[in-house]
Amino acid sequence: MRQVEINRETSETQITINLNLDGSGQTDFDTGLPFLEHMLDQIGRHGMLDLSIKAKGDLHIDDHHTIEDIGITLGEAFNKAVGDKKGIRRYGHSYIPLDEALSRVVLDFSGRPGLFMKVDFVKEEVGGIDVNMFEHFFQSFCNHAFITLHIENFSGENTHHQIETIFKAFGRALRMALEVDARQENEIPSTKGAL
Repeated sequence: MRQVEINRETSETQITINLNLDGSGQTDFDTGLPFLEHMLDQIGRHGMLDLSIKAKGDLHIDDHHTIEDIGITLGEAFNKAVGDKKGIRRYGHSYIPLDEALSRVVLDFSGRPGLFMKVDFVKEEVGGIDVNMFEHFFQSFCNHAFITLHIENFSGENTHHQIETIFKAFGRALRMALEVDARQENEIPSTKGAL
């Protein structure tokens, strides 16, 4: 079973994440950040992951620590759940439209963290969150999931739509990459023999 629980506790946040890579898209969130929860829901539902996140952070200061630490903890959960990576497809990609917005996400469970994000957000804030925090979320995730992640938004006149297409595409790309390939079920998908 590719299922884990990860806890992270600092002086700024307390976070518990339950993740099942072979789930059915069931999600449950309690973070104090409704818009972020709406985006995390896209990961679960489009990635067909069961995902529960409970986070208590210093939101009286701002949302930075909470969003960053959710990204870190979620990355740790994926890294632990995927294990030695035997049998996974490794690579995933998705294009997702939402009305006028279109985004592409491509990722690789390479063992090499890296984020390459090209997005010109229409507005500086959405749902009470500074849009720069979304790049910070994905960077934190990459650093702890040990993945290479490319995100590009091609069009969008609505910031909510831009971000939602990114998170939906991210969920779909994760689903593709983490799917077990029956043709190489006991193999690590690398010519090096390790990831």
